[in-house]
Amino acid sequence: MIQPIEPVNLLAALQALLGGRVLLRMARTAAGSKIAPPTDQAAPHKCISVVVPVLDERRRLAPCLEGLLSQGCEVREILVVDGGSRDGTQTLVNSFAERDQRVHLIDASPVPEGWNGKAWGLQVGLDHSSSDSEWLLTIDADVRPARALAVALLQMAHSRELDGLSVATRQELADAALGLLHPSLLTTLVYRYGIPGSEFDSWREVQANGQCFLVRRAALLRYGGFGPVRASLCEDITLARHLVISGCRLGFYEAGDLACVEMYQSWREAWQGWTRSLPMRDQFSNGYGKLCEVTLVQALPMPLLALLAALRSRRRALLLINVALVAVRLGVLAGTARAYRQRPWTYWLSPMCDLAVAAKLWSSALRRRHFWRGRQLIQMRSL
Repeated sequence: MIQPIEPVNLLAALQALLGGRVLLRMARTAAGSKIAPPTDQAAPHKCISVVVPVLDERRRLAPCLEGLLSQGCEVREILVVDGGSRDGTQTLVNSFAERDQRVHLIDASPVPEGWNGKAWGLQVGLDHSSSDSEWLLTIDADVRPARALAVALLQMAHSRELDGLSVATRQELADAALGLLHPSLLTTLVYRYGIPGSEFDSWREVQANGQCFLVRRAALLRYGGFGPVRASLCEDITLARHLVISGCRLGFYEAGDLACVEMYQSWREAWQGWTRSLPMRDQFSNGYGKLCEVTLVQALPMPLLALLAALRSRRRALLLINVALVAVRLGVLAGTARAYRQRPWTYWLSPMCDLAVAAKLWSSALRRRHFWRGRQLIQMRSL
């Protein structure tokens, strides 16, 4: 008679299986490439149109525009696409336009029904961009571009023969509370997709970051612009998946201080904002399989070990597996430290948030209706 598998043994087997997958993924992506500061090689003249979608970004936009104005002759135009700001963003943009004729303010309000506001802004920017530009560079308002960013991206794209690439931006943390939560959220990406630094052979491997995304204009137009991702909560990932499926060559890389970003001012903003898109659910994937990895391999081992110790359990296999997974988690914590310019002391305690983060991502992935800046967004169903 076949004996049923005990739940404890089943849990240990699942953790071992999923943990092996995560470790293989990390090992495969560990030797990735990085975007380096540019060489002295001259960049093509006026080949990039920059699109910056904004909505009430007066507080954060000035450093972004200062960085964009410092870019060289490779940048033809800087299109700031406003979705209906009411905080004086337009006045700020006009002041920069007086300093540099490349800066143009475009009114994209109101956002049509059925469109993600950012995707609409990007589409309007694409529509207004010069047909003479070979590349479109999308930049979020909270990004601080270094002087050499644009030419460094171009050199990476040309050297790797890419149709597009995006940057794992270096993060800035506003306070200790955000230093506790943000790294836990970021780590879920490493567990699910590996370490940045490679090109993608399959849409299932795709990582992308719309905060800093360079793409060939012709490839984007062949695909239909941003229309096909208009209802996605993670338009950058969905766009990259579409492009890879259509045969484009895309990559995702770290770039050091060439592109820094302060995504959120508080842990509440990160908890409410980033967890909306972080499950990466779209018409291609519901993301549930990778969320199982986050739950059982990243989030559960530490509290489970504490429970086993409190109960003085002698479940040797379960203990050994979770000790190994905790060791992996601490190794990842040390590795992701380079993703931050400065780390508050709370950074090193961020694994304490893993279980709550996993629960929040499951909640967001299972919810179809989301609200962002006063607009309702309907989660796309997976194929």
